[in-house]
Amino acid sequence: MAASSPTPSTRCSPTPACASSRAHRRPRKRTHCERIIGTLRRELLDSMLILNEHHLRRTLTRYLQHYNTARPHRGIRQLPPSQAETRPPTPIDLADHRVHRKAILSGLINEYQIAS
Repeated sequence: MAASSPTPSTRCSPTPACASSRAHRRPRKRTHCERIIGTLRRELLDSMLILNEHHLRRTLTRYLQHYNTARPHRGIRQLPPSQAETRPPTPIDLADHRVHRKAILSGLINEYQIAS
């Protein structure tokens, strides 16, 4: 006789073992995953044709470096995560300085710095 799938009443009874198996269902973790996936899609993947797995890994690695070191985040006062523990920089007048643009991911993203 073939084994049948468990009925809804026998799948998970209210026991401590079953309760611990539900611990992986954390709604906040899901929202964090959905947010980063949405960010990757909007800022990177919608504008790029990924050729193969190696290209995807290289692109994601470079974007992750940009995301953590240069991209401003609203939740931490428009600072990148690498500068979150420091004080915000003092505002400067860009009319008095030359600005250097660095193209990231073939120009899909640009990072700007004051030229020395």
